[in-house]
Amino acid sequence: MSKLVTLEQHVKDVKSGKKVFENAFQGVSRMILSDGVETITWAGKKINNFKFFRAPGKHLVGLYEEINSFVSFVKDASEGGSSKEMAFILVGEPGNGKTFFVEYLCNRYREFLSLPENKKYTFQFKDLEKLGGFGKIKKIESQTYEDPMILAMNLMESKGASQEALQNWMKFKDEDIRKLYKNYRPLGACSGYIWDQIREYTEGDLAKMLEFIKIVPVPLTESLGTVTGKYPAKDKITSSSIDLLGEESIPRLLHISDTDNPYRFDLRRGALARVAGGGIHFSDETFKNKKDLVQVYLGVIQNRTIEIDGFKWPLDVLIIGTSNNDEFSNFVAERSEAPIIDRCRICYVSHNTDYKLQEKLTSYALGTEKKTTVNGDALHEDPNMNYAASVGVILTRLPHNNKLTPIETMKLAAGDIAGEKSSKTLIEVIDELAQNPDITKHFGQRGLGQRNLGRAIQLLLERNETCEGKCMFALDIFNTLQKVVLTYVHESGLREKYKKDIDDAKKLYRDKIMETMFNAYMDDPEAIKKDVFRYVNMIIGIDAENLGPDKMWKYKDPQTGDLKPLKIDEKFIQSVEARLGLKTREQSDTFRNSVRKIYGQKLSTDRNYDFMDNLELIKAVTDVRLKSDIAGAGSLIGALANRTNEENEKLYTKIMKSMIDKLGYCPTCAVKTIEFFCTYEE
Repeated sequence: MSKLVTLEQHVKDVKSGKKVFENAFQGVSRMILSDGVETITWAGKKINNFKFFRAPGKHLVGLYEEINSFVSFVKDASEGGSSKEMAFILVGEPGNGKTFFVEYLCNRYREFLSLPENKKYTFQFKDLEKLGGFGKIKKIESQTYEDPMILAMNLMESKGASQEALQNWMKFKDEDIRKLYKNYRPLGACSGYIWDQIREYTEGDLAKMLEFIKIVPVPLTESLGTVTGKYPAKDKITSSSIDLLGEESIPRLLHISDTDNPYRFDLRRGALARVAGGGIHFSDETFKNKKDLVQVYLGVIQNRTIEIDGFKWPLDVLIIGTSNNDEFSNFVAERSEAPIIDRCRICYVSHNTDYKLQEKLTSYALGTEKKTTVNGDALHEDPNMNYAASVGVILTRLPHNNKLTPIETMKLAAGDIAGEKSSKTLIEVIDELAQNPDITKHFGQRGLGQRNLGRAIQLLLERNETCEGKCMFALDIFNTLQKVVLTYVHESGLREKYKKDIDDAKKLYRDKIMETMFNAYMDDPEAIKKDVFRYVNMIIGIDAENLGPDKMWKYKDPQTGDLKPLKIDEKFIQSVEARLGLKTREQSDTFRNSVRKIYGQKLSTDRNYDFMDNLELIKAVTDVRLKSDIAGAGSLIGALANRTNEENEKLYTKIMKSMIDKLGYCPTCAVKTIEFFCTYEE
């Protein structure tokens, strides 16, 4: 009777809430939502950001719309909606994070189920030698990892009798029974067959029947493919439905005397049975499979059962698939396959289009370990390397259109200021592109992916200049990106677009170098930031009532709360606005008002806001300081390029020292950066 207590205790634990009995959709939904959600602004619109996908360590970056679609899908399925009879398929270009999305979800799900309160259990039939007909097979585990509660809901021959027996046995209330039976499913063919044999052997004595049951935990080892399993698309010769469903087992037939016994089929030979007890099945490159295998998926998705020779094994599984655009388009073109698409929730995955978020993805591509040369010497990383690589790939992912320039699109997609253009314009562009039936024309669908970025970094590491200088110089990434485009992009139109985008990224890199040189000249890593703030505070104070004839104005620093004096320099203000292309007083007033408005809005949520996302303003202030205050950029370039006199040599040494000591450069990239600053190739 001790085994009866074990099963009884399990049911009691579920009843009291110590253990959970839920389907795959409910488990995944609870896991995601328990970490909380926040509302953020992305690409000009409000959207939910689920913290589950942003855990410390290597996590998902961006993919806001895709994650929202998935969470909505799972939540609908967990509440009994139509999604429970569908699969979730991620479709997009290679290298945009589809596979990483699914693998991240699966890894976190295994961690979630490893917690004692979430652990999954199944049951074994033991002492089978008493029944006879099983040869030397003495115990059999549920092939589809059925939960013990499934057995508890199928104690008797009919659903109604089982419901009544369970209610009498465990004193469940009517409401609890109704809630429990929402997740009811019949026993699988082999479990049901053996349970009937046990019932017949014990003459229906429930206490004796339960002596044959042993409760065991479901293994969570990733390499076993249980709970979370992956089926990669194989070639058409070697792939078979056996890989998914299982097959008849010759060793079992040698023991089983009754050839009608469904246990003769080995379901765990297939990938589906191993995740059938509330797991996640990952079908990689779903539409690369041959047609008959996709038809198998249709049956599994629609009926949630494994069917072999008329026998059925119900499944509790979340099915997630991936596909690239080309394979999916080819599949859709075959209209005879429409029922498959009808059973799938298609989610189009775009590339990341936010250059700030891309910097995190670029850090993944660069790697977490310190790089070394082939000789084992430490390899330095140019402080502008991440930025250069990020804007290089981001611009290739942005469409060219008449409403926004690529740079404006990049700024707005990251939530930055883009002159007079607003996020509404970006939303209009995205919506217009979404009307195109060709999904590859949608916003962010085409461009250099993460794998291409990885290739560019590999090519950079191969360069002799990199190894000899012991430094990954940022400017070189543009050359390796161009090589990747020439090698891996075969459409001539796209190739030309990407090359132009990379040239635009190089111009942004030059602007970044201008900031670096000014900061180095001033021997202050935040020199340009301070001057940008100086301009902002000047246009706020220029109309102040307490501004005296000496143009001195005192203001309260929002970051420190201290009063600070500031002299309003109208010449500096006008020079900055001239660089911004503001030719009339009306244009200047409009720009000033917009800056004041932005400052007021940002301060309410972020006291440390510094205007360093306004690239145009930064460039204008940098130009003014370099080309006016420092006796002209030409003079600075000349002094750095021509060090024939002692004064120029001192200036060069000063800037080099500041770059190395305070700005994170090494001697190699510092020299090369100064050389690039002294050229006029753009």
